[in-house]
Amino acid sequence: MKNKFFYSHLIEITDISLKLKDVNLSDDEKAHLTSLIEANIHSIVIDTVLSELSSDDKKTFLKNLVSDNHEKTLEHLNSRIGKLEDKIKKSVEDLKSDLVKDILDTKKLS
Repeated sequence: MKNKFFYSHLIEITDISLKLKDVNLSDDEKAHLTSLIEANIHSIVIDTVLSELSSDDKKTFLKNLVSDNHEKTLEHLNSRIGKLEDKIKKSVEDLKSDLVKDILDTKKLS
C-alpha cells in the first residue's frame, strides 16, 4: 500500500493488482480502482479494530491514529486486543477474496 499505516506490514494487495491488469480498463481507471481498494482495506481494518475496543480504548486508538504514531498505535492495540494481527489479516483476506471474485466476474463480462 502506498501510505504507511500501523497495519501496512500485514497487508499485501499485489494479487489484486495483478488481476486488475487483465481487466479492460484504462491506466487511470485502474489507478482509481486501486485507491478505492486501499480505502476499503483501511475501512475494514479500522472497523475490525474498533469493534474490539472499549469506548475509552477507542478514544486512545483514534488519538494515536490521527497523530500517525504507528508504534504507539500498535503498542496500544496489542495490549488491548488478543491476536490483533490475525484478526486484521482475516478481515482483509475476506475483503480481498470478495474483490478478486468481483474482478474475475467483471473479466468474464468484458
